[in-house]
Amino acid sequence: MDQYAALADIYDEWSAFMTDDVDFYAGLAREADGPVVELAVGTGRVAVPVAQAIGRPVIGVDNSPAMLERARAAAEAAGVELDLREGDMRDLDLDEPAALIYCPYRSVLHLPTWADRRRLFEAVARSLRPGGRFAWNTFVFDHKRAADSDGRARPHVGSDEIWEFIEHTPAESRIDVTVFVGRPGSDPRRITLWWTTKSEWEGLLDVAALETEALYGWFDRRPFDEDSEEFVWVARKPD
Repeated sequence: MDQYAALADIYDEWSAFMTDDVDFYAGLAREADGPVVELAVGTGRVAVPVAQAIGRPVIGVDNSPAMLERARAAAEAAGVELDLREGDMRDLDLDEPAALIYCPYRSVLHLPTWADRRRLFEAVARSLRPGGRFAWNTFVFDHKRAADSDGRARPHVGSDEIWEFIEHTPAESRIDVTVFVGRPGSDPRRITLWWTTKSEWEGLLDVAALETEALYGWFDRRPFDEDSEEFVWVARKPD
């Protein structure tokens, strides 16, 4: 099921506040001596400027035809080439091992179980060349912020037209987000995320035989600490 089909027309506005990640992933791509792959490429928000930065195509994988259509149009408008592929990122299979695989904007959190995430990490490890990197970011779950947002409709960050209603299910580490366009209760679209702890990410790296190169607290590469609100991970496949 394409849960993002309903969000495709508003996704760029919904994600417009997230801009700091673009330069971060573009910087990693400039250092990549080989294929660059974006998982959950969406509308091309990150992939298009990354392709511009490196002067060669970025492979983009997504399971939403509606989002891929938006990415295709964005690439054409920007005059860059994206190699867009419809598919499940857990089944990643490349013709040539990648130098960089990245998954921006918390998209790894769409995978509901440990088994799903392990399947992804092992697919990424198989698809990287020795020395290749895997980078991704997710929010750090905070029970105080969760309690403050649970069961409330609020304007989305930086938008007067988009509202969100958030419901937390702690026993399942699940967050259901209902997005409304115009006003609360109108034109609802829904997505679900499952949050993950630092130790779980470390465990996934371990089972996939990947090594942590860096863990940052934001895209400016500030150190991760107890006050960090975001995990920004860079892992490496051993040489």
